[in-house]
Amino acid sequence: MNEFLKKNIANNLRECQLRQVAILDTIGEICRRHDIAYWLDGGSILGAVRHGGFIPWDDDIDLGMTVEGLKRFCEIAPAELPDNLFLQTRESDPESKEPIVKVRYLNSLYIEAGDLFSSDYEKGIFVDIFPFEPAPDMNRRLFRRMMRGINKSYAILHARHYYSFRAVAEFFWFGAQYCLFSAMLRLCRLCFDMRNHLTNIPENSGPGIMHHRDTVFPLGTISFEGKEYPAPANPHQYLVDLYGADYMQLPPPEKRLIHALYIQPELN
Repeated sequence: MNEFLKKNIANNLRECQLRQVAILDTIGEICRRHDIAYWLDGGSILGAVRHGGFIPWDDDIDLGMTVEGLKRFCEIAPAELPDNLFLQTRESDPESKEPIVKVRYLNSLYIEAGDLFSSDYEKGIFVDIFPFEPAPDMNRRLFRRMMRGINKSYAILHARHYYSFRAVAEFFWFGAQYCLFSAMLRLCRLCFDMRNHLTNIPENSGPGIMHHRDTVFPLGTISFEGKEYPAPANPHQYLVDLYGADYMQLPPPEKRLIHALYIQPELN
């Protein structure tokens, strides 16, 4: 990253974070009105536990909802979000291929390494919402293998391709992998108990993380940036599941990565 981009991130990171908190508060108001459960997830729950707010170099907010809760949110939110916020899904913004629901602030610009300027999708500051579903009570290693297989093949199949022999070969190879692992997962859902664990949907769950349901529900609260927000019932175990037992240890400076390449918190 060149010096101009580093200076841009340093100057705008905190304003970006505060804008994301404002988006989070709007999401929370809608969820409370309609009794939709949500919780801090990923780096946001880690930041809340370890730093009382954002991880200092983090530039996004991660939320979790059940698949059913997120479906309701997506039905309700477009009519209730203010005009400057946009619910980005593959349906509302077909040029966006990510299997993650985002609420974006329209009057801003947030550029990541993978952003494509040849595609016309919204690129404002955002909050991520990840859908969680029941997971089969099965061998963890096999479960992770299936989830990684689905995640990787999905990502490759939905990446931008140019016509070539390699692209055609990848389509058939990873298409076959996606079908195989998806069929295996469907079979496991039929054969194993689905009541005890939760996981991110396969398209988002590269590591194949599985949480015991009691780790998540009933939801508690936690302080994040000076306010109380919904959190997993057992934040410690939730973070051990995600990051391992040493999650309180800071990573070395070279691994303190920011997602954004460029942030413009306000366009005018």
